[in-house]
Formats: sequence, C-alpha cells, structure tokens
Amino acid sequence: MKRVTKPYEFTALYERRGKWIIATVAEIPGVNTQGRTMPEARANLQDALRLILECNRRLAEETFRPEELIKERVRVAVGR
Repeated sequence: MKRVTKPYEFTALYERRGKWIIATVAEIPGVNTQGRTMPEARANLQDALRLILECNRRLAEETFRPEELIKERVRVAVGR
C-alpha cells in the first residue's frame, strides 16, 4: 500500500553570505543548509527538512515500547 503524505508549511529564512546563500527553517532548529543560488538553496533546504522530519519521527517511535505507544495527531495555531 502506498503511504499518503501530507504537505506541511514552514518558514524558510535565507541570507546571502559572500557567494553562498544560507538557508534555515525558523520553526525547527538544526535544519540548515546552503546553496550558490536561490533555487539550489531552496532545494537543499527541502531535502534537509524532509530528512530531519523522517529521522525525528523514526527516532521518536523507536524510543517508546510498542505496547506502550499511543499515537495521535495534534494541531496547533501559531500567531506572530
């Protein structure tokens, strides 16, 4: 069965430093990358974010014993 994925939205921040564009995600510390162009920086940031989210989910599930694990969705509204 194919896994259905849901798109999420995050705030990407970009800053030019010399010949590089530094990219980060405001909501998730540690998602950082760089690129020589904006398209490259954007693509690299999407890859970094996807990897962090997949790894964090896997690590969280491995931390709990399966017989004790309760899994549910949580929604929050965040204002500026």
